[in-house]
Amino acid sequence: MSILALDKIDFSYVKDEILFREFSLNIEAGESVCLLGANGSGKSTLLKIFCGLVFPSGGTYRAFGQEITENLLEDSRFAQRFHRRIGFIFQNSDAQLFTSRVWDEIAFGPLQMGLSQAEVKNRVDDILALLHLQNLAERSPYRLSGGEKKKVAVASTLVLNPEVLILDEPTNGLDPKTQRWLVDVLLELNNHGRTIITSTHNLDLAHAISRRALVLSEEHRLIYDGSCQQAIADKQLLMAANLIDEYCHVHGENQHSHLYKHS
Repeated sequence: MSILALDKIDFSYVKDEILFREFSLNIEAGESVCLLGANGSGKSTLLKIFCGLVFPSGGTYRAFGQEITENLLEDSRFAQRFHRRIGFIFQNSDAQLFTSRVWDEIAFGPLQMGLSQAEVKNRVDDILALLHLQNLAERSPYRLSGGEKKKVAVASTLVLNPEVLILDEPTNGLDPKTQRWLVDVLLELNNHGRTIITSTHNLDLAHAISRRALVLSEEHRLIYDGSCQQAIADKQLLMAANLIDEYCHVHGENQHSHLYKHS
């Protein structure tokens, strides 16, 4: 059964400039899916639709069996339930951090959900321990490194125990150690049944965490839906999506090609 489903949606930011036209996509519960595509292919927009941050002008978006509309999310009680089930981690961690202390940052979401002070404390302490972030609890988010900010953003989302975790370019700007930490967290969550949707053009990340790949063209069309391993091995597909580039150059008298991943 689909946990998230787009059925022939249309979407545009500017009138008469269609980004998606009759675009359809289904995500099953428990999947780990990567959206692959060059900058501007529409990856982030799809994530925002899934999270109820923007809305299609045509077609339908259903989450957990319920059609999601802008009017429905104006109902604060429904919106609270919806956002508790879908967690979104922004590409820029600073967009999620706004309190003066890490502990308060992680507690903010549970407090907004109306949980008791005791339950909030238990949740925050548990997630700090789970992610090994106890040493950051009293720090200001604004005095953290980029990697530490990403960890706090992840903790602030996971503390709500969402069924679906959505990440937009999560490894951008992270050092290798923090990238490995994030991969381990995502694999563990998926192993425990969480649905993971990750937007990226980092092929190493896609290979590490996802079994299914969705490849978007620069014309905002879905040009591949299938095995992540097969997608990454398909040079022509990756070139068509502008995820890799092939060019020739000369070493001495020998001319040959190299493939480079976009960063």
